[in-house]
Amino acid sequence: MPRIGIAEDDKKIAELLKTAFEENDYEAEFAFNGIQALELFTEKDFDLYIIDIMMPGINGIQLCKQLRENHLNNPILMLTAMGGVDDKVIAFEAGADDYLVKPFHLKELLVRVGALFRRNFNLYKEETQKLCYQDLCLDTYSKEVTRSGEVINLSAKEFILLELFLRNPNRLLSRRFIAEQAWDINFDTGTNVIDVYINFLRKKIDKDFERKLIHTKINMGYILK
Repeated sequence: MPRIGIAEDDKKIAELLKTAFEENDYEAEFAFNGIQALELFTEKDFDLYIIDIMMPGINGIQLCKQLRENHLNNPILMLTAMGGVDDKVIAFEAGADDYLVKPFHLKELLVRVGALFRRNFNLYKEETQKLCYQDLCLDTYSKEVTRSGEVINLSAKEFILLELFLRNPNRLLSRRFIAEQAWDINFDTGTNVIDVYINFLRKKIDKDFERKLIHTKINMGYILK
């Protein structure tokens, strides 16, 4: 059963989320501030994290960054009352995979959580599948990424983007196509979040290597070649 860790300082909301997840066949556990959440998420294994941005101790952005620095790469969904484009970009830059603005409907939250699980985990897939292009390889089962034999640590969203490119080598991918495949159908394609994440990915798989693999076609999209 998938396990969800919740960081939410509003006890009523935390308990509501926990109940909703458990009624939908998830296990859930919560903490009421950033420091408690960091301890909880470090000590126990969770398959997905729900993090409120405005929390005492350390805020959700700081918590998200710390989780990524600790190489906890499972999906992170941020909750916040701040819905501006800049606020979203800050959260994604910290390592978040999705962003939901309060107030929200539980149905939408459950749909987003389900989508993150489908995209990031092959829970019922036992065989190993490797996707490779030149010296870049991705293992969809172990979630390991290597280039020239060097292990590269990616966030969950970066992993999804790279898998999308590796399944479509030498094919131009439009920003709309990337948004539809890597984000939910309600993703706002008018933001620059896709470009931000492509840059994150490039820094990890291209920056330290002579041969660059991800290329930009201005006003058209991106291509792995």
